[in-house]
Amino acid sequence: MVEQVEYQESQIAQFYDEKSVFITGATGFMGKVLVEKLLRSTNVKKLYLLIRPKRGVQTKVRIQELMSSNIFDKLKESSPDVVSRVEAIEGDITAPNFGINADDERKLIDEVNVVFHSAATVRFDEALTKAVNLNVVAVFTIMEICKKMKNLQALVQVSTAYCNPQLKHINEEIYSVNGDPQGIIDMCKRMDESLLNSPKITKQIIGNKPNTYTFTKALGESALVLAGGSLPIVVVRPSIVVPTWREPLPGWLDNLNGITGNIAAFGKGVMRTCWVKRDKFVDLIPCDIPINLAIAVAWKTATQPSNSIPVYNCTSGSTNPLSWGQLEKTMMSAIRKYPFEGVFRYPSGGFNEYETLNKIAQFTRESVPAYLLDTAAWMVGKQPKMMKIVQKMHKAELASAFFATNDWKWSTENKEKLNMELTSADKKVFNIDMKSLNWSDFFEDYVKGTRQYVLKEDLATVIVARKHSNNMFWIQTFLKAFLFIVLAKLLVYLF
Repeated sequence: MVEQVEYQESQIAQFYDEKSVFITGATGFMGKVLVEKLLRSTNVKKLYLLIRPKRGVQTKVRIQELMSSNIFDKLKESSPDVVSRVEAIEGDITAPNFGINADDERKLIDEVNVVFHSAATVRFDEALTKAVNLNVVAVFTIMEICKKMKNLQALVQVSTAYCNPQLKHINEEIYSVNGDPQGIIDMCKRMDESLLNSPKITKQIIGNKPNTYTFTKALGESALVLAGGSLPIVVVRPSIVVPTWREPLPGWLDNLNGITGNIAAFGKGVMRTCWVKRDKFVDLIPCDIPINLAIAVAWKTATQPSNSIPVYNCTSGSTNPLSWGQLEKTMMSAIRKYPFEGVFRYPSGGFNEYETLNKIAQFTRESVPAYLLDTAAWMVGKQPKMMKIVQKMHKAELASAFFATNDWKWSTENKEKLNMELTSADKKVFNIDMKSLNWSDFFEDYVKGTRQYVLKEDLATVIVARKHSNNMFWIQTFLKAFLFIVLAKLLVYLF
């Protein structure tokens, strides 16, 4: 819990006192950080979490599974009864009215004060019809549920800073040029799903957007304008969300999405190249920053209502810029300082600025070694797996190439203005300013977090892993020298 002195001086913490909150997407990466933060830093009365049912598993058990995540360990030590403030609402965002039963809906209608809608698909290559259902239809559904709530003070929609990538400078506003969300939904209902999801038709529908993710997230924002009515809506747009910076644990994360996958792949020695423009800027935002911002803007929306829908771009480029070239150096340095266990090869290679050369390097330095290793595995009766890993890696790299070879600028006036309004206690407890973040230190925590929380490798094994990694370096150096000598002698013999 937040310290008493800070609580007394925190307007935001006091706002949540005895409030009931409804959260979608609570089992996701950002959702877990949001749940933990609200339980730790406020006296929130009840957190209602929309939990998708699993066959043969009670919803209460799923809550226990969620709360068993290591992100909640310190919280449960200090407040053993914290789970009593969390209650599951069984439902599914793809179902009408989220599939919520009458009794649970009555609880939400009578009790909820703040709603955080963060449930979405974040896959860049999601099928169009599925992306529309998850990222657009669900927005209409959450608004219909919210309109029934008797005491609603804020609806926070978690969007993305990349929902308007056709623009090079993105303001804090909902753009009206992204299409008709209801029309797209109707089209998905009427037309053949396989036709709409074919690459050719999907490309024609999404137009100037690079993928279905950005297209449907933009439509989700348009839906807010179209059907929001008098709801107290506010939009938070984080950029590329990466592990936590400070709280509750430095470097905490629970998935291999995005850059984390690159860190794991380079760290394990599987990845040797990636198509990136080093002079372009990558916009990373540690997860605790947008979570703190979401909590803060709910307070501001409730206490200072607006006639329009406020938008908060939650990005790092304007205050703490990082180029892809800088990322490459800091990432590889951290990987070598805290090597992973059982690396395939010594971590080396890096970014490639030319697409064709990158493809050649993918084939010679990644696919060929993976094929040879799988062949050897097959010959000794083991299950080949390296080619599947490399193919999956290449697919993910292709899906994210657009973001690695372009950059954008975002206006952040609303976020900066809000930060100036916060009390010193709120700035400390709900920090939204990352000017003081040191990227080198952050990436060390990032690599350690990937190692510890995702790959489940104990930090106590770093010394042994470093010895193995160094051995792999000398083995590779010897093999390269040997191949060079053999090739040189062959050329002398031939010529």
